[in-house]
Amino acid sequence: MSETGSRTLDIGGESGTAAFQLPPLAAYVHIPWCVRKCPYCDFNSHAAGPTLPEDVYVAALLSDLNGDLDQVQGRPLTSIFFGGGTPSLFSARALEAILVGLEQRIGFSDAIEITLEANPGTFEQAKFSDYRRLGINRLSIGVQSFQPDKLKALGRIHNGDEAIRAADMARAAGFDNFNLDLMHGLPDQSLDDALSDLRVAIAQQPTHLSWYQLTVEPNTEFWSRPPQLPEDETLWDIQEAGQALLAEHGYGQYETSAYAQPGRQAQHNLNYWTFGDFLGLGAGAHGKVTSRDGGIRRTWKTRLPKDYMDPEKRFRAGEKQLQPEELPFEFLMNVLRLTDGVPSMLFTQRTGLSTQALADSRREAETRGLLERDPNRLVATAKGQLFLNDLLQLFLP
Repeated sequence: MSETGSRTLDIGGESGTAAFQLPPLAAYVHIPWCVRKCPYCDFNSHAAGPTLPEDVYVAALLSDLNGDLDQVQGRPLTSIFFGGGTPSLFSARALEAILVGLEQRIGFSDAIEITLEANPGTFEQAKFSDYRRLGINRLSIGVQSFQPDKLKALGRIHNGDEAIRAADMARAAGFDNFNLDLMHGLPDQSLDDALSDLRVAIAQQPTHLSWYQLTVEPNTEFWSRPPQLPEDETLWDIQEAGQALLAEHGYGQYETSAYAQPGRQAQHNLNYWTFGDFLGLGAGAHGKVTSRDGGIRRTWKTRLPKDYMDPEKRFRAGEKQLQPEELPFEFLMNVLRLTDGVPSMLFTQRTGLSTQALADSRREAETRGLLERDPNRLVATAKGQLFLNDLLQLFLP
């Protein structure tokens, strides 16, 4: 963890002091193109044409990065995440130019984690071997399901056999650390269907599984034409049985929808969930940065790729300075996703505020059985995890 820049704050009402620190710095790089748009997807993604404007987009990304260098403040990157869209549509040459640009301008920590999202329908052995040689050391493979009818309902371009081959090819390319992205609560899905998908996924021996429930989001095809989703009772049965199956096979739940083998938690996502900083690069990318005086800003970039690549347009579409009264909710919205929570003093280290700023809401949350009565940690109870939105509402300004 980078510890550049610190100050000691007087936190009245508590014994001793706690040091505010600039948090670790990561980078999120958004590649906004897919083969086609999935009906459930509300991400900033766009159907790719016959050719991708790789050179123009990479040049725009690096120019965007140049404008964000004042936010680095001497910190190396601890992780990079290529998300999308489908970043695996980009060539190794294009991704290399981005990585070289990041390393030359910012620098990498010795143990940097570099993740690339990939869809099974885009896997090519030589291409992924080239990705590994670039220093990309983690893949996140968007499987969602292994069953033909479920994949068709989700609009995916791959089949179950291709998903299995993708895991095999990842290992053959030298990736010993990869995630499988899997959904449950799919249209007309039964408990047996969901557990079958999980068993197939576990058999591929990923180091990490993202297993989350399908939600119907506004501005998606599913929103305008809702599919028939399982009843609440079935969803509950799937959740309970699936968590037990994952635990049985050594996948520990460390976040609301993330399960990992020991020591294989996603470092990039842990940085998000512990209120770390991240540069958001690419069309529609969001960032969060902290200044040396403790000010915290959220930023977002121009959304449409054509506008992002237009040299006459600005990269940054907007920013918001978080006010002190907003920080308890902003901080807890992230850290309470972690099943073990965080040390209480991380609140001061990340925000510069005394933990007394949490006191009244914390007492109410503990009284309702939503937050553990542990003065040294901020961690939701089992009930609090189940009713996380209700818990967070207590910390709204």
